[in-house]
Formats: sequence, structure tokens, C-alpha cells
Amino acid sequence: MDHLLGILTKPDNVPIVLMLALIIFYTTYSFRKARRNDRREGSEEADLGDKVQVWPNLVKVEFLAALVVMAILTVWSITLNAPLEQPANPSLTPNPSKAPWYFLGLQEILVYFDPWIAGVTIPTLIILGLCAIPYIDINPKGNGYYTFKERRFAILTFCFGFLVLWVSLIVLGTFFRGPGWNLFLPWQEWDTHRVVALTNIDWSELFGVPTHRVDDSLNPAAMAIGTITILAWFSLGALYYVWKRKGDVLRRLGPVRYTIIAALFLIMMALPVKIILRLVLNVKYILVTPWFNI
Repeated sequence: MDHLLGILTKPDNVPIVLMLALIIFYTTYSFRKARRNDRREGSEEADLGDKVQVWPNLVKVEFLAALVVMAILTVWSITLNAPLEQPANPSLTPNPSKAPWYFLGLQEILVYFDPWIAGVTIPTLIILGLCAIPYIDINPKGNGYYTFKERRFAILTFCFGFLVLWVSLIVLGTFFRGPGWNLFLPWQEWDTHRVVALTNIDWSELFGVPTHRVDDSLNPAAMAIGTITILAWFSLGALYYVWKRKGDVLRRLGPVRYTIIAALFLIMMALPVKIILRLVLNVKYILVTPWFNI
């Protein structure tokens, strides 16, 4: 554990550790506020009591917070050295070569997906999904106050996407990815000469169908298995719609909004599924085609 402690206390990793502590604190605090508001729902005297004036209540708190942050940054800059390295040497590259912490999630996704998916498709879908939220969200409750009972699906989806699929990947890439981008447990030293022999296979090979024929051409049966698997995954959204189409929520959503939500949700859930398949079964591709791989 001394090795992990050394990684945690590196000057360039200290902000990440503090960020994780703040995420845990504010996530817990928001859920406590949401639970308290859920308990007070229906109380007539709760509305007026929650309203405060911007001046001096909010401005005073913001001013004090700015002073505290300035004091913390001053002490921080004095006690911790800037994480500057030696001048760049083209003949001696760092191992591992890591992106800035806010891009480590994408760099980690590159292990499990092709660059066009991890570097282009997934970030684009994240941005478009966030832009679509005001147009697909039909629940007027929860605006301006914390609540969990009224927005279970939205809150749990956000927490899973942000905490599990983004923050955890940053933690994994920062503290557990060592030389050669190999995974190291906390008690393991980072060995620059470590070689991990991996035999990556494709999804169809789990069922005894090789991806390529003897003449190295693609096997149509393998492509069919991959295509059927992907279509079956996205058909879960259609099956759920058929099952719950008479419910109040789906009626208010409508087919267009539901299709967008289901597609984004299934794409998001496909990410951890692919990560588990890669880590547990060494599955590299679900579908291999002459034009692209998934």
C-alpha cells in the first residue's frame, strides 16, 4: 500500500483526490437534501420558509466561499511543488503516457473500443444527450429543489453515467493504470518490464464461429452473430415499450421522446457491458465488418 500512497500524494494527483472527496461529499449532501424535501412534501409552510433574498444571504456566502478558496490555493501553492517534468525528449517518452485527468476517462475507453467510437462517437452522444435533456424531460417537478422520489430514473441514470462511467474511469486510469497501460492492484509495484499475454477474441468466437475464414476473408456467419447481438440489445427498448405502452409515463413521453431516451440509455449501458466482456472474457469486438468494428 506504500506504493499506492505514493501515487495518491503526487502533486499532480492531489487535485484528483480532493475532487473525489468533494464529489462524495456533495453527492451525499444532495441526497440528504432530497430525502428531507421528500419527507416535507405536502407541507404548506415549507414553501415560504425555503425562500431567501439574494442580498445579503447568497452574496455573503459566495464572498466567504471565495475567501476560503483563495486561502486554500495560497497554502496549496506554497506547500506543494508544481508537477513540472523534464523538457520533452523524443527519444525517451513517458511510460505510461497519460492524458490530463479530465481526458483519462476517454483514454480508458480507448482500451475497449475503436478510436472512432471512443474518441468521436461517445463524446458526441454525451454532448447531444445533454443538449436533448430539456426537450425530452416531461417532469416539471424537481426544478429548483432537491428531490429523489419525483425523479428516480433521472437521478439514478445521471449518477450511473457520471459516477460509474466517468469518475470511476478517471480513477482507474489515474491510480491503477501503470507502465504499458497495464492494470496494477494497489499493493503491486509498477514494473516497467511487465508483459501481460492476452489472447483477444471476438464475440462470435465464443460460440465457435471464427471471425475470418481460412483465406483470411471475413466470415459472414460471424458478422451475422454480431449484427443479431446488437439488434437484440437495442430491441430491449422496443420490448419495454410494448410492455409498458399503456402506462401513464410512456403515454406522456410519446414515441419520439421515448425512442431518444431508450437509445441513449441502451448505448450508455452498452459501455459497461463491453468493458466487462473485455476484462473477463477478453472479447475485443462484437461485430467485425470490412468498414468498421464495434
